[in-house]
Amino acid sequence: MNPTGMDLPPLLAAFVFGLLGGAHCIGMCGGIMSALTFAVPPSMRHPARLTGLLLGYNAGRIVSYMVAGALVATLGTLLALSPEAGMVLQAFAAVMLILMALYIANWWKGLLKVEAIGKRLWRYLEPLGRRLMPVVKLPQAFALGAIWGWLPCGLVYSMLAWSLATADPLHGAALMGAFGLGTLPALLVTGIAARQMAGLIRHRATRSLAALTIISFALWQLWTLFTTSSLH
Repeated sequence: MNPTGMDLPPLLAAFVFGLLGGAHCIGMCGGIMSALTFAVPPSMRHPARLTGLLLGYNAGRIVSYMVAGALVATLGTLLALSPEAGMVLQAFAAVMLILMALYIANWWKGLLKVEAIGKRLWRYLEPLGRRLMPVVKLPQAFALGAIWGWLPCGLVYSMLAWSLATADPLHGAALMGAFGLGTLPALLVTGIAARQMAGLIRHRATRSLAALTIISFALWQLWTLFTTSSLH
């Protein structure tokens, strides 16, 4: 099932959404990236090692996104037992994208209520992450990133709704992987402490433009779904 409801390749769309969500990623995880960087002993804080650790963190994070995508898409296979149910899931995914856009632009924080659900799981995972610090080796970085990927995040939950609509575990995992890759530039920029670039990404105009782009896409998806359903 193509959750975009159009010919736009889903993986490309997911990647672009990750890029557009960069402002939120910096606000949500930028502090974590900086803290992890400065937790490395000064004697080991040379560019090559730091770059490797940052990539390790993010590789683990993206893998955890993919696991979550596969899990919710498996649930989608049970829910989308009819074409009508599949369209409901796609409509739900589009609505979640709109909520994500409002969240990115700071126009409405309703997704915080959704994040509260994930905080229960995070209470058990956070202590495991603390045991891995300070991180000085790549396997540590990957393991910490894999835990960090389950941090409650409305942006991720919105994309998981899209994965749910695919009703295919492989597609759901790939969709979340593409989304994770899209968030990578913003978080690497933060980890390298390029403040000017981070400031541009977090600028109000940038966030608003990203939100309007996502809302336009979601409305187009809903219009396509309702138009298709009215023809049957």
